[in-house]
Amino acid sequence: MLHILLDLPFKNPSRAVTRTTSMLKHQLTMTIELILFLLSLLEFASADPTIETQTLPDCPSKCGDIDIPYPFGLGKNCSVEEWADIKCNTTFQPPKPFIGDLEVLQFLKTEVLIKNYIASSCYNQTGGLIAQIPSWVTLTGTPYTFSSTRNKVTVLGCDTFVLIRGTTGLNFSSGCVSLCGKKESLVDGTCSGIGCCQTSIPNGLQEFYALVGTLNNYTSIWSFDPCGYAFLGEQDKYSFKVSDFSNITSLGDIPIVLNFAVGNRTCKDAKKDPATFACKDNSYCYDSVDGTGYLCNCTVGYSGNPYLNQGCQDVNECKDQNSSPCEGSCTNTQGSYYCSCPSNYYGDGRKDGTGCTKKNKKLPILQVTLGMDSGLIFGLLFLLGGTCWLYLIIRSRALNKLREKFFEKNGGLLLNQQLSSHEGVVESTKIFTADELKLATNNYDEHRILGQGGSGTVYKGILPDSRVVAIKKSRIIDQSQLGQFINEVVILTQINHRNVVKLLGCCLETEVPSLVYEYVSNGTLFHHLNKQSATLLGISWDDRLRIASETAGALAYLHSAASVPVIHRDVKSANILLDDNYTAKVADFGASRLNPLDETQISTLVQGTMGYLDPEYFHTSQLTEKSDVYSFGVVLVELLTGEKPLSF
Repeated sequence: MLHILLDLPFKNPSRAVTRTTSMLKHQLTMTIELILFLLSLLEFASADPTIETQTLPDCPSKCGDIDIPYPFGLGKNCSVEEWADIKCNTTFQPPKPFIGDLEVLQFLKTEVLIKNYIASSCYNQTGGLIAQIPSWVTLTGTPYTFSSTRNKVTVLGCDTFVLIRGTTGLNFSSGCVSLCGKKESLVDGTCSGIGCCQTSIPNGLQEFYALVGTLNNYTSIWSFDPCGYAFLGEQDKYSFKVSDFSNITSLGDIPIVLNFAVGNRTCKDAKKDPATFACKDNSYCYDSVDGTGYLCNCTVGYSGNPYLNQGCQDVNECKDQNSSPCEGSCTNTQGSYYCSCPSNYYGDGRKDGTGCTKKNKKLPILQVTLGMDSGLIFGLLFLLGGTCWLYLIIRSRALNKLREKFFEKNGGLLLNQQLSSHEGVVESTKIFTADELKLATNNYDEHRILGQGGSGTVYKGILPDSRVVAIKKSRIIDQSQLGQFINEVVILTQINHRNVVKLLGCCLETEVPSLVYEYVSNGTLFHHLNKQSATLLGISWDDRLRIASETAGALAYLHSAASVPVIHRDVKSANILLDDNYTAKVADFGASRLNPLDETQISTLVQGTMGYLDPEYFHTSQLTEKSDVYSFGVVLVELLTGEKPLSF
């Protein structure tokens, strides 16, 4: 049994006036050639600043023909941790590097390639077993795992099956069967179960054991296939060939791909201890896909070794004119570059952008009027200017009238009356103009969109006083509910609770009213629980408990402590926002209803989100605070399990 275990001056011109002209020319030519040669050496010396040392100082960089880059190392204190210590076996010529007893073929940025180990079983003509050699490779106790995306188990044979066992934290078992009746049925390049089959391995696998067996002892196909083989190896490196049945030498050249990670903490936790944090300047950290630990990579615009001080160096995108991203002039900067166009050209100067376009020397209108009388030209220009001025005035008046119409239609007069009657209580409430919100959102630029839903689109806005806000531009509003809408705006502006998103004001000058809320920067609880972006981190249990407590406090305030009780009616994880400190903020009151103090329930059209909706409210249309409590209970289950309420 193959059992492999890891252990751990240009000189001044001559003053002699008697020299001939030809000698002077010759000396000048030689000097110019020398200067050009020195300049070429200087350019060569500074041509590629990204070439840097790959090891710690005073540590060997090679074992035989194999480069050993940090975080790995040869010798004492040359690696990031003990698991990355590499042994260089000098009994081989050239020497070979090993991790424990595993021979290393190559070190990559996030992977290590090691030699594979082939399992086999062979039989004689009468079906007697000649030899059976299983394969066993274990990585337990180390941060290495077999890559589930780069490796596959391959089985060769026409009467062959393989049994696979391993550990991934849990026991793992699998298998694969390869059969064929005659050699003519085999086809090079295919591995679908006829003479060759392949199967995947699970993520995080640290132990691999393979045993090759047979169904009929190869008796019917022994003439061309007396043996069966199986191996774990890089799937892109192998393509089935019929000749592999008689010559398995090439199979040994297919490496096993190992993943690795630094430490046993996430990036978020590792960053808290700068002394041991492995990612250096101009690099970023990302969590391992195989479980604990993290890896480092140079940020965009830099290349090199992210684990070494000054290991990530600026990439000079402008060095090679042929591969430069600029069509015009290219100027390199730290971690980036910028393009510019020459004089009399316009554009962004980029090959993947607008490039550089030559400017027209004469404007078309001037070309048309070159031969015309100057008085006539000025007259036409005056007439044109007057027409434009008159159009702008008429258009401005029409726009102002339309805004006044929308303001009255959307309940602006009623809102002013309400604000006057609550003066001092709602002093922070502001009625924004349409121009103010248009400027704040850069004309509602699509890049400012924070989210979209059934009731409207939310934009990120920046007010003139530099406050960042969230602006909800509604899709439609029921005209019969305008009075109730205005009343709700006034009430919601009076809500002042640290765990409820503050309504700052509204705009009524557009066809559909817009609401302005405080901006909460860290997305929704739903996005964090489901990790819908690679930049989002998991939420700790302490944070989950605090979020639940804060949300419960906000709902209790809305139901009991507000001047007029408010029923949210759409409590869900997507309506709970988080700031940078994971403080919860209940948001989106688009479906909310005010609950008069003398009423315990309200009859309404059923509204909410499936999965969170209170069944009793759904069937009776009787809305109470308990409906919010039920929805909050669903959110609690989400916090505990990380699962969605509905999954199709």
